Amino acid sequence: MHSRAAVCAIGAAMLFFRADAAFGQDKYPSKVIRFVTATPGSNHDWGARVTAQALTSRIGGRVIVENRGSIAVEHVAREAQPDGYTVLFYGAYCWLQPLLARVNWDPVADLAPITLAMTSPNVLVVHPSLPVKSVKELIALAKARPGDLNYSAGGGGSTPHVAGELFKYLAGVNIVRVRSPVADVLPGFSAEAAIGFFVPKRTAPAIVKFLHQEIVPALKGVDAKVLAAAGVEIVVNAPGEFAAFIKSDMARMSNMLKSANFSN
Repeated sequence: MHSRAAVCAIGAAMLFFRADAAFGQDKYPSKVIRFVTATPGSNHDWGARVTAQALTSRIGGRVIVENRGSIAVEHVAREAQPDGYTVLFYGAYCWLQPLLARVNWDPVADLAPITLAMTSPNVLVVHPSLPVKSVKELIALAKARPGDLNYSAGGGGSTPHVAGELFKYLAGVNIVRVRSPVADVLPGFSAEAAIGFFVPKRTAPAIVKFLHQEIVPALKGVDAKVLAAAGVEIVVNAPGEFAAFIKSDMARMSNMLKSANFSN
C-alpha cells in the first residue's frame, strides 16, 4: 500500500516538473529571425528583404537579412542551430552545386524545405555583331562553327551557368563558356532561377509549419508592380512539394551533366 502511494507521488512530481518545464519555454518566435542569403544587390537579397519586411509586419517580431554570399548555404546547413531563428533564402545553387563539386552540405540530408518562393527567367541575348535573330539561327550558327562561339553566364554552378550547359546539351552544339522562348525550339528546356526558403534539417516540424504558414501569405502580399519591376514571379508550395521539386531537379540535371561530360 505504501509502495503504491510512493509510486503515485513520484509520478505526480514528474508530471508537475514536465508541465512546469513546458510553460517555462519561450514562445516561438521570441527573438530576431535571420534570413541568410547571397550577396547584397542580388535577386536573393532583394527577395529576402521584401519578404522580411512583410513577415515582420505579420508576426510582430524583427526579421533581418544577413548577406553571406556563397557560404550562406554551408552556414545554415552545417553551423546554424535548428531552432527556427536562422532561415536560408537561396536558389538552385544549394541543390545543384553538390552535383558539380565536393561541398560540405547535402541539400536533402542537411536542409528542410519550407517553400519555393520566387522564380525569374534566364534571358538569352547575343551581341549585335552576331548574324542571328532567333534561337534556331543561333543553333544553326553554333553547329556550323563548333567551338568558335563563346558564352558568359555567371559563376560556376549558378543557374545561368547550368542553363547554358543545358542549352548546349539539348541543342547538340559546342559553345565555349568564358530573346526568344528557348523551350519552343528545344523541348524540355527549363532553366528558370528558382529561390526558396530552408531551415536546418533538425528543426522542429511545428516551427517549419509556422514559418510556412507565415511566409507564404507574406510572399503573396508583395505588390505586383514591385515584382514586375524586379522580373520575378511568386511561386509558393508546401514543404513536401518543394522537397519533391528539388529531388526531381537534381535527378534531371544529374542525368544531363553526366551525358554532357559537364565540367565546372
